[in-house]
This record gives sequence, C-alpha cells and structure tokens, in this order.
Amino acid sequence: MRKDVFVMRGQTASGDEEVLNFSGFKPGYAYKMIEFNLYPKQPNTSYEISGTVTASKTAMDPAAVDFSDDGLIASGFISDHGAEENPVGTFTVINDTFLITQNLILKVATTVGSDPINWQCKFMPVKMAKAEEAVANYKQFMISDD
Repeated sequence: MRKDVFVMRGQTASGDEEVLNFSGFKPGYAYKMIEFNLYPKQPNTSYEISGTVTASKTAMDPAAVDFSDDGLIASGFISDHGAEENPVGTFTVINDTFLITQNLILKVATTVGSDPINWQCKFMPVKMAKAEEAVANYKQFMISDD
C-alpha cells in the first residue's frame, strides 16, 4: 500500500482508453487525484488534444465533457497552432475532493493528426475512518453501476 504521492503515466492512441488500476486498494485508504497533464508526442507540430478521467462504468468522450456527471474526476485540454494569434492554451479541471477506491478510466483524443498522446496523473493517499470508507465505496459503486 502506497502511503506517499505517486504517479501513473503512459501514452495512449487517440480515441482509446486506459484503465488506471487501483486493485492494490487497502482498507482504510482512498486516493485523491491532485494532477492531470496531457502532452503531445511531437510538441513541435500543430495539435489539439484532450482527455478525461472517470470513475464511471464507461469513459467520457473528451470532446464532449459533461461537468454534471458525478463520475468525472478530471478533464484536460491543450492546443498549439504555432501562430502568434493562437498561443498555447492549457486547461485542466480536477475534482480533487473525489475519494478514489476503485479503478478509473482515462480516455484521450486529438483533432489534429493521429499521434499517441502522453498523459500523467498524480495521486495522494488519504487515510479514512470506517464510516468515511463505507460512504466512499458506496458512492463510487453507485457511480460505476449507473
């Protein structure tokens, strides 16, 4: 059981999904996502990339993010069109209050090119009381069972 901040990172093809595995969950602990970053495979070219991380049964389309979905934990977008009138734009929103107790689904997409997308997520373990653990497990079960 990790008791310090840790990172999951990878590279995923546009339109594909990755499962962020929390099967090493230890009773009495949950995790909070504290960082979500996207990075293009070839940053010297024009690009638009986006990604989502969800606790739901299915991944959320990064091109159609719905902030009213309780399962959405993180959403990110970065673009660079190589022109002064369109400088690099980066947006990331993280629900860092969501207590993660089960696997997550990460999905990425690009609107320019077909290169894979690099991503990185940083998590912090959180010690929970028994009642808090039961509520967190139930909440995530209800979201993923929807």
